[in-house]
Order: sequence, then structure tokens, then C-alpha cells
Amino acid sequence: MIQFIRRRPYLITSVVVLVVLVALGLRSLASPKPPQYLSASVERSDLENTVLATGTLQAFQQVDVGAQVSGQLKSLKVKLGDKVTKGQWLAQIDPVLAQNALRQAEADEQNLQAQKRSTAAQLKQAELAFARQRQMLPDDATSRQDFESAQATLDTQRAALAGLDAQIRKAGVAIESARANVGYTRIVAPIDGQVVAIVTQEGQTVIAQQQAPVILKLADMDTITVKAQVSEADVIRISPGQTAYFTILGDPDKRYYGKLRAIEPAPQNFLDTQSTLGGGATRNNTAVFYNALFDVPNADHRLRISMTAQVNVLLGTAKQALSVPVAALGKKIGPDRYEVRVLDKDAKDGRAVTRQIVTGLNNNVRVEVREGLSAHERVVIGEAGDTPPAQTDASSGAAR
Repeated sequence: MIQFIRRRPYLITSVVVLVVLVALGLRSLASPKPPQYLSASVERSDLENTVLATGTLQAFQQVDVGAQVSGQLKSLKVKLGDKVTKGQWLAQIDPVLAQNALRQAEADEQNLQAQKRSTAAQLKQAELAFARQRQMLPDDATSRQDFESAQATLDTQRAALAGLDAQIRKAGVAIESARANVGYTRIVAPIDGQVVAIVTQEGQTVIAQQQAPVILKLADMDTITVKAQVSEADVIRISPGQTAYFTILGDPDKRYYGKLRAIEPAPQNFLDTQSTLGGGATRNNTAVFYNALFDVPNADHRLRISMTAQVNVLLGTAKQALSVPVAALGKKIGPDRYEVRVLDKDAKDGRAVTRQIVTGLNNNVRVEVREGLSAHERVVIGEAGDTPPAQTDASSGAAR
């Protein structure tokens, strides 16, 4: 009896071990744990395939208004932001020097006119003297020398008169130039627009001998031009006439639409690059971008010069199309044909079945499904391992 009591703890331990082994065996014989998937719903949504670019806003037409004559800027007739019309008076250069130059040119022309009248009188006298000499020469009433002298005097007066006519025409040109310079002291608007910058202030002196100094800048803000920088990899996919839209940083939810007007054939800073490279040089391994241009109306002047634009050029659209995340695509089995794994609601083991689908528009985020799937089915986008099955947002397809 004492030996049995002593052996009792060993028996209890043996029984416990036996029970554990039996439980482990039963667990191994049980059905395997069903696989866990990351899935996404098949949903209807609007899809866009676009070329993305960053751009800047510019005025459709911008003019640097400068001075063609030198002098002090006597007055500015407009302020920054003012709207002006073509021909409106903008600024005044001190006209005194230009007016004096005009008076001098007119006085020179008057002096030449007086000389012409004097020369014309001398010419008439020379003509009469030559006529008398010609009448007297056959009768030997005058010498050949006097006759030739009268003829030379006549030719000289005729030449002098012709020279004065040329000088008078030259003086007329000088008067026109001086009169134009007087007009240039009054600076007017060359276009309808808005004053977007004032470069020269009242009282400053402008020198216009080598190049026209800029007084102010005018821009037509009723239409805005978008200059989108498209990479060399994407520029071959776009062409004039395609629809493009952009958003601005201050209002990312509002889209501004337009049509591509032109795509510049040379990349940005092309001239600078050519002058830097010189003959036989090669360019550095830097990114190359081409400017794509399109215009949008800006009647309320909400858009401003140099704003940053997030540009999308539409390559294709699909309205309310069935779509799945690109991650759901499996093996490609033909043109626009792929295998996908679909969760079977009726399968007791929770496994996915493989199905073939026909795809359409693909924007590298979601892909259009034209055949093979129905709305609200769920497709596998990855394995979850031991984690619970992931659900996805209906609109974006992102796991949640």
C-alpha cells in the first residue's frame, strides 16, 4: 500500500502526458485551417488613363512696355493691377529734349528752303546770261570763253539746286523722326490688358540708346496659358487636340479643362544647352522635358501668373466601368486577357477559384474589367498569412 501511494504521482504524470499526446494527434487529424487572403471588391467607377505633368501658368499675351527715347520718367498714369485698353496713356517721358530736337529740325529745314529760293534766283540769272551768250556766239559778238563760262555757271547753279532739294528731303526725314520721338515720350498701351508689373518708377531716368528700357508689363489675363513640362518618356504619347486639365495648389478639387494647342519640338532651355555644349560636346545625363501648351478661360482672373499647375493629359476614359486593382491581375494569357483569383462564397474551405477576364483601360492603379467578373465580387490581391482577411474600400480598392 505504501509503494502504491509512492507511485501515484508518477501515474498521474503519465496520464497527463498521454492526454496531451492524444489531443495533439486529434488536432493533426482535424481539417486544415482555411487560407487567408487580402481581397478587393469589384466596383463601378470612372477611370482615367492620363499623362501626369507639372506646369506653370502664364498670361496668354504679355508685353513689356518700354521707352524708345531717353529722359526722365515724368509721370505714371496707372497703378499696379489696373486694367487698361489699347491706346490708353500709361506714362510720360520728359518731352523737352525731344521737342527741342523737333524745333531744331524744323529750323534746319526752313534754312534749306531759304537757300533753295536764293539758289533758284541765281539759277534764273545764270539761265538768262547763258541765253544771251548763246545768241551772241554765232555773230562772234562774244568769245567762246565767255560762252563756256556762262554754261558752267548755269550747270553749277542747277547742281546746287538739286543738292538743296536732297538736303531738304533729308531735313524732312529728320523732322519726321523728331516728331516721332516727341510722340514716343507719351507711352500708350499696345494691347488690352492688366498692369502686372511696374519696373521703372516716376523720377527715374531711362537711357534708350542701346535697348528699350522696360517701364511696365501688361498681360491679357482673360485667358491663361498652361505650360506643362512633359517628360521625354511621355511626350510621344500626347498630341495637339487632346483634352487636358489641371488643378492648382490652393483649390485641388476644381479642375480647369482645355485642349492641347501645341507641343514644343525642342526641350526646355534648348538654346542654353546648345550654346553650352559647343561643337562636338555631349550633354549631361539629365532629365529632358518638353513644353505642352493649352489655354483656359480666366474671366474672373482667379488664376494668376506663375501659379503651379498639376496637369493631366487624358489618353482614355471609361465611365462607370467595372474595375479591380491592378494587383489583382495574375498570369497574362493573351492580349488584354488575364487570370484572377475570385473568392467563392459557396466554397466551404474558403479557397479562391481562378477565372479568366478581359481587361480594358489600365491606369496602373485600377484596370477596367470588360468580361469575366460581376459587381461586388471579391478578387484576391495578396496573401494574408495568419492575419484576418483584409477588406478593401469600394472606391479606391485600398486594403482596410
